[in-house]
Amino acid sequence: MQPAEPSAKRRARVIPLPAHAYAWAVVAVTFMALLVSAGLRSTTGVIMVPLELHFGWDRATISFTAALGIFLYGLVGPFAAALMQSIGIRRTMLAGLGLMAASTFASLWMTQPWHYLLSWGVLSGIGSGAVASVLGAAVVNRWFATRQGLVMGMLSASTATGALIFLPFLAWLSQGGAWKPVVLTVSLACLALIPFVAFCVPEHPGDVGTSRHGEIGGNAPGSPMKQAATASLAIAALVRAARKPMFWLLFGTFFVCGLTTNGLVGTHLIAFCGDHGIAPVKAAGLLSLMGLFDLVGTTASGWLTDRYDPRRLLFVYYGLRGLSLIALPFLDFGTASLTVFAIFYGLDWIATVPPTVKLANLHFGERDAPIVFGWIAVGHQLGAAAAAFGAGLIREATGSYLPAFVIAGGFGVLAALFILAMQSRQAGPAIAHP
Repeated sequence: MQPAEPSAKRRARVIPLPAHAYAWAVVAVTFMALLVSAGLRSTTGVIMVPLELHFGWDRATISFTAALGIFLYGLVGPFAAALMQSIGIRRTMLAGLGLMAASTFASLWMTQPWHYLLSWGVLSGIGSGAVASVLGAAVVNRWFATRQGLVMGMLSASTATGALIFLPFLAWLSQGGAWKPVVLTVSLACLALIPFVAFCVPEHPGDVGTSRHGEIGGNAPGSPMKQAATASLAIAALVRAARKPMFWLLFGTFFVCGLTTNGLVGTHLIAFCGDHGIAPVKAAGLLSLMGLFDLVGTTASGWLTDRYDPRRLLFVYYGLRGLSLIALPFLDFGTASLTVFAIFYGLDWIATVPPTVKLANLHFGERDAPIVFGWIAVGHQLGAAAAAFGAGLIREATGSYLPAFVIAGGFGVLAALFILAMQSRQAGPAIAHP
């Protein structure tokens, strides 16, 4: 029996495409949405010094807003994942992008620290949290039956690609201490993406008469039943997951992931380089280089995740990242040494995401996995918030970022050792190899 044709009303919502192309079109738009969201969160590192110069706010105050935005970016994740099951992926994306555009645009008129806290900390944190890594996990599970690791790697890489595309240009705009052109650019980028989401993202494969990519059988499944009670759905998934040790392993290691990436490096590297006499544009270029190599490294990590035990991959990623951060403060900060660090670190920037999502799918099932991953991502953003605020506090108190980078590197090494110890004690689900 052939599946019923989707209604004309459903078809009218999106641009018509060949059936096999919809999954990749959704991936392309999701990639751009994640890129813009990550670009917004990384912008706080660009405007940190300009705001300090323009308003006279101290580094700890500015860092606290960055930390709050990062924290909410993660905390909203599981509720956004549940919201995607309730009102749909597309509507959640549109709401997030709209809030990001409105809050950053409103900040053009800020004059007090609490204005910055409200716009860039609270509102943009909530908006960007709806367009975060949980979105990638939801899209992968809904649109792909095969190649999930590879696609998740591509979508994860977009968060660092945001730095690749945004930061050098934003740093150029901020020359001379300007901050308003930076803010306006980010706001317009969020606004420009809204039509693409509205017209190029079907809610479900069944809505356009197709099935998940790689799914055997070819029948177009109907749209899944939407679930109400978004908050209780997210909490219920957390309660089920918290009974398993794997949840706490992934939550704890993702805390370290956030601590060692966007919280520390993404927020403070430009200021850290400034302490060594390196101009903001050149420092942003380092982040851009990291973003370029992360695009390669995280996509490759997704490919590896489809083939190898994800716990072994995590052991390697966290160990190498921790050692590189410990080494950074002791470099001569010359062009050659910083370039080598940027390449090495960039390959490992968020390569941890595909194996983490794989473990979540294996241990918590495809129904709960996006929401559980959202809770795991809360750990990531808690770590990132701790580093964003803590590093600024350490710099304010000691005049140096060196202790912050050494401490973060030490956590990376500990995370690798913890994964190794957990692997030796607990046999996980079998990993299929082609």
